[in-house]
Amino acid sequence: MRRPEVLLVRTGLANLAAVRAGLERAGFRPRASADPRVIERAARVVLPGVGAFGPAMAELRRTGLDDALRARLAADRPTLAICLGLQLLCAGSAESPGVAGLGVVPGRVVRLAGARVPQLGWNRLEAPADARVLASGHVYYANSFALVRAPRGFLAAWSEHGRRFVGALERGHLVACQFHPELSGPAGLTLLARALGTGGKLPC
Repeated sequence: MRRPEVLLVRTGLANLAAVRAGLERAGFRPRASADPRVIERAARVVLPGVGAFGPAMAELRRTGLDDALRARLAADRPTLAICLGLQLLCAGSAESPGVAGLGVVPGRVVRLAGARVPQLGWNRLEAPADARVLASGHVYYANSFALVRAPRGFLAAWSEHGRRFVGALERGHLVACQFHPELSGPAGLTLLARALGTGGKLPC
């Protein structure tokens, strides 16, 4: 049986190796692309994130991927955003004052406070009972910034690190994780499968 293809948004900043390996373990054929037309229309897309908010948004704008992502999300096509990818969906971030994000998620990202940052390691995620994809459990984080208020129109899952923050969001066929599902063991692989349309079924 042919594995379904997933397109990784190539921003030139993110290290795609771990995400690619996780998607392969979850039963997908990952392929990277920076073509806005391809990203907008693909059946499944992952927006990964490693790096800083400002340079990442600058690259999305330079390549036209910002408008492609907005159009794809407006059409509710299956999309998974990871770590900085979640933050790029927001209106802006304290990491890069004055730089506008994609604006798909209302709210601004702030720096975590009250505990050591960056947060590196496992933490508990509490998901709402009515979530389609998100589930409670322990997941792996590597972040210094996060949303601390649930945006209107989204289901939010929560974690704590010095303060309560949004660990993941879900709306329609968009799932956005502040944590790294590709590094979160079997639960993370199951999330990849559920978010991108294989119903949570992993390959044998």
